[in-house]
Amino acid sequence: MSTPRHALPPTRNGVGPSCVGLPAGDWPTITDFLVQRFPAIDRAVWLQRMHEGHVVDEHGVPVTPARAYQGHLRVYYYRDLVQEPRIPFDEVVLYQDEHLVVVDKPHFLPVTPSGRYLQETLLVRLKRKLGIDTLQPIHRIDLDTAGVVVFSIQSATRDAYHALFRRHEVAKQYEAIAPWRAGLTFPCVRHSRIVAGAPFFRLCEAAGAPNAETRIDVLEINGALSRYRLEPTTGRKHQLRVHMAALGIPIVNDRFYPSLVDVADDDFSRPLQLLARSIAFLDPVTGQARRFKSAYRLSLGHPGTTE
Repeated sequence: MSTPRHALPPTRNGVGPSCVGLPAGDWPTITDFLVQRFPAIDRAVWLQRMHEGHVVDEHGVPVTPARAYQGHLRVYYYRDLVQEPRIPFDEVVLYQDEHLVVVDKPHFLPVTPSGRYLQETLLVRLKRKLGIDTLQPIHRIDLDTAGVVVFSIQSATRDAYHALFRRHEVAKQYEAIAPWRAGLTFPCVRHSRIVAGAPFFRLCEAAGAPNAETRIDVLEINGALSRYRLEPTTGRKHQLRVHMAALGIPIVNDRFYPSLVDVADDDFSRPLQLLARSIAFLDPVTGQARRFKSAYRLSLGHPGTTE
């Protein structure tokens, strides 16, 4: 009979534990393995985490600095960033019930922890604010994009909401400020194949069967700029940004497309003019028609700002 596993360690300050599996091996201690497995994390950091009780095994037993290595064991630990930049914009909860939390996300705020962001992410902020440790995003938008993000509360119903996105049964509308090109005909549909580019965080179009589709229309024209409505059928990373740049109308303040622009991490003066304006679907749990709309508005008269 297998040994029963203890419950997942609790969330601390809005952050859930990370997990690493220990393979078969001959490391003298678990600490030695962790230092080799994560070369960017100094041994002193692991020792401090252990001192604070922030490293435990799958049975809830603390991992101490001298604990002998044991393969085929899961170890949980809590990440911490000593110098994490503050994102000076606040999210707004638009809706909450027993199944969903819907949020209006500001520009520059990542949805989930990654890289240099941990506490300053939408997920961790909401866990701290609402006290809901089970909160998970059903979908995601780029940190550069503002607008509506939907979160699931209950693990039992989460997959029902994920299935809506897998079956393309969610109506998503975005708005963007970008150059006006009289030679283009709208509405139009851009469908192409989007693949990994260079550097690794950029995407590009390539030959082959299309895997991304966006319907694009014009809402308003003001001189050299226009406000566009973008309706993605698929959900590829950076899809809207890639498609707009490919049409020769890159979104205002896009630092990735059509070319890289060097911008300081703490420069919040030029938000990407892309907004997840609304999201609509038939709720698979309650049967209700849902439509959530962002309160933000892109300013065509003053591109580079969000009202």
